[in-house]
Amino acid sequence: MFRDTVKDLLEEGLKQREDLFLIDFEIKGDNAIKVIIDGDNGVLVEDCMFISRAIEHNLDREEEDFSLEILSAGATSPLTIKRQYQKNLGRTLSVKTKDDTTVEGTLTKVSEDNILLEWKAREPKPIGKGKITVNKQAEIAFDTISQAQVVIKF
Repeated sequence: MFRDTVKDLLEEGLKQREDLFLIDFEIKGDNAIKVIIDGDNGVLVEDCMFISRAIEHNLDREEEDFSLEILSAGATSPLTIKRQYQKNLGRTLSVKTKDDTTVEGTLTKVSEDNILLEWKAREPKPIGKGKITVNKQAEIAFDTISQAQVVIKF
């Protein structure tokens, strides 16, 4: 019952802010509520406060004791839903597939079923000595991705 009430309040808060979306939601045995959100334009402290208020201000602490933690998906957090891929178009991703292949490249396309990564690689010339730079790309289906993360470069 408590879980359903919290989930309804969370969903109502997210409906009011369509730029925000849910990454993870859990309630532990001691009524410790943990919500992880992300946003199409990132997440500010004010966004976390908005979701926190949407939940906390509509629960009665006299009825149910609880703790509430609202977090944003961090810059190095794995991408878990398709909307996060769309948000990160143009950024460099490191994608590990279920067959343990790792591909790093710029995310250039997100479709319903897959993503497209592009990168440059140095390869031996077909004729003669030396190397040339070639453009490479990999189309990776969502159901084959075991982990994907944004690569932070300084």
